[in-house]
Amino acid sequence: MVDTLGTRIVTGRVPPGSPIDPVALEREFRVSRSVVRESLRVLTAKGLVDARPRLGTYVLAREEWVSLDPDVLRWRFSGPPDPGFLDELFEVRLIVEPMTTRLAALRRTPDDLAALGDALEAMRTARGDSPEAHVVADVAFHAALLAAAHNSLLDHLSPVVETGLQVRDAFVHDTLAHDAVGEHEAVLDAVAAADPARSEHAMRALLERSAADVDTAWAMREPHPDPT
Repeated sequence: MVDTLGTRIVTGRVPPGSPIDPVALEREFRVSRSVVRESLRVLTAKGLVDARPRLGTYVLAREEWVSLDPDVLRWRFSGPPDPGFLDELFEVRLIVEPMTTRLAALRRTPDDLAALGDALEAMRTARGDSPEAHVVADVAFHAALLAAAHNSLLDHLSPVVETGLQVRDAFVHDTLAHDAVGEHEAVLDAVAAADPARSEHAMRALLERSAADVDTAWAMREPHPDPT
């Protein structure tokens, strides 16, 4: 129920200001009043709905949402491709990941390097055959980089980075066959060499290629005029 309501709100099917009728929800989902109340409490904590005396429960504007909440990010991902959302996610990644990679080069442990190597090998195995497995491996690689920075605050940004990757990869893999293993190898080589400057540069190069792929994918999806 939380997933269904959250998706409806975040994808715009239930717009801001819309009233939420708990009784109607009980009927639709065939659940008890306590289940409805708990579901609305969860959505309230995520900034999607609020309840006021005489107004009842209603949907809040996007500015009120807890945008970095993993569920809110996932629900935004569930809708059609949104260029604004892709741009925002990329900007966050561009701010966070190069410095994270620099820190990883300074702080990585043997276990961190093993996790990065395993993820890279999974990307190699999946290349050309399984887009879904490639996305999983790609996410695992970047999650391992965040972990290798050994910064507890950066750990909380993991859902943003992971969602950014999932949205980007799912969008691009529908239209492109670019193999990003080489860029990831360059990142891992620099981190393994404990070279922070080269690590940061390699990550920026990876992200720039990622942005170029998204631009190409958008261009391929745009309708072309009929030459006739």
